[in-house]
Formats: sequence, structure tokens, C-alpha cells
Amino acid sequence: MSTAIKVIDLSLVLDDDTQVYPGDPQPRFTVATRIETEGYNLLAVEIGSQSGTHVDSPYHFLGGGFRLEDCDPSLFVGAGVIVDARHLGPRERITWDLVSRYEPQMQSGSIVVLHTGWSEKHYGTGRYFDHPFLDGDACAHMLEAGVRTFAIDAINLDETVLDERDPDFTCHLQIAAAGGIISENLTNLSAVDMDSPLISLLPIRFGGDADGAPCRAVAMQVGEGR
Repeated sequence: MSTAIKVIDLSLVLDDDTQVYPGDPQPRFTVATRIETEGYNLLAVEIGSQSGTHVDSPYHFLGGGFRLEDCDPSLFVGAGVIVDARHLGPRERITWDLVSRYEPQMQSGSIVVLHTGWSEKHYGTGRYFDHPFLDGDACAHMLEAGVRTFAIDAINLDETVLDERDPDFTCHLQIAAAGGIISENLTNLSAVDMDSPLISLLPIRFGGDADGAPCRAVAMQVGEGR
């Protein structure tokens, strides 16, 4: 039978020091109980829906879009297509010219993972906000190819604007309109050494008006067990 013979963690540690998108709530972990006093250890956790490695549902940018609980769970698991964009510099666009060479691997159910190397090099510093980002035209081409799940090892799939310009969420809006999923803040992609990894981005099952949730992102090599 099939079994995971290798699992690579692609998630940031989520704690008090987790770097967040400007204006998002800072995670807070505080002790609620201790073995020495109550007989068991328990943490009180305060986080934003977009804290750490996470997924966005369409509702994050589309008022009438699917909330997290409405999303088909199959959107969070699929064959990974890892796009090597590590040669790009600060705030460079990940264009269709770069992505198109991976088009033969893309199909409905694929998860496209943009590997910029940014989290491994710059996470926890001010440079983390200067990441490369997906170009809107490249996003449109991938949606036309049937891709509905996009991931990146940076804090934002679109450009993170820190100056007086209005933020441009072109890719978020396109993907939301198509009923797709975005995962951000992946890390450790350089450790993925298999050709066709199975990617899992399964989030915490938040209900209500959840626009997203933290996830434990992993890449798996699946083979035949004994």
C-alpha cells in the first residue's frame, strides 16, 4: 500500500516572535496552567487567522467568497510544482516567462509552490518584506491551466507595500474570484529533493467567518510500503 516514506516540514514556528504582515495581530502564547499547580500543562493562544505559515480562503478578499469551512479539503493537498525563483532580487516579479517552463507539470489539482528562498534568508528581518512576488499575468495563466492552489515562501503572494502607495492585491483577487487557495510563509523549500512531492497545506478547521488559518505545511514523498 502507499505510504509517506519522507516528510519535510515547510512551516515556520508559530510563537510570540513570529513575524507578521504589517498591521496583523502579533501572536501571544501565555501559560494557562502548569503541572506543578493544576496537574497539567496548557497554553492560552492568541493569534490572527494569517499568523505564521497559513492559508487564505477566498473570503479573505472576496465578501461573497468561500469561508474556510466552505472550501473543498482537496484544495489543500496535491501534487507540488515547485517553481525555482531563487535568482530573483528584492521586489522582482515572478513572471510568466519564468513560470511557463513548468506549465507541462501543471494540471487541475496541482499546488504551485514559488520558491524564492526569501524565508530561509531573510525571515525575522526587515528585508523579509522586500520579497519577490507573483506577477498578475503569470497568475492568470496558471489559473487558465487549472491551478487553484498557490504557495510561496514569503509573507505575501503579491507585493508587500510599506510606503504611501496603495497595496496591489491583483493575484489575491484573481485567485479568490476563481475559488482558489493561497498559502504564505512557507520555509525550508531547499530541503525538498524529490521530483514530484505531495504537498499538504491542511489548516486548522476554523469556523464562522474564518478567512484563513495557520497550517502545518509539509512536502511528502509517497511510495509503496511493505
